[in-house]
Amino acid sequence: MQTTDDDVLGAALRWRQEGRAVALATVLETWGSAPRPVGSHLVIDGEGNFLGSVSGGCVEGEVVSEAVDVIVSGEPRILEFGVADETAWRVGLSCGGAIRVYVERVD
Repeated sequence: MQTTDDDVLGAALRWRQEGRAVALATVLETWGSAPRPVGSHLVIDGEGNFLGSVSGGCVEGEVVSEAVDVIVSGEPRILEFGVADETAWRVGLSCGGAIRVYVERVD
């Protein structure tokens, strides 16, 4: 099932209303062959549940892990994944592009 940004943002609101700790990841920039466009969202709760996509699946696991840390610390982060980045190969971004993702806690 493909989710829309409205679904993701709506889930973020519902999850907060349910009392869940929540982070939102947003694609800030892309270069080359990036799997998701600028503005794509992924919402993550404190248990690691998520909805949406920032990379078509190739780096979601890393973003979810970082988002859980952001929820705990409250400090936003900018994550970068690219084909020349060793982390990108480890998490599977071998599509030839690069992405920059902003992760923030939703209070």
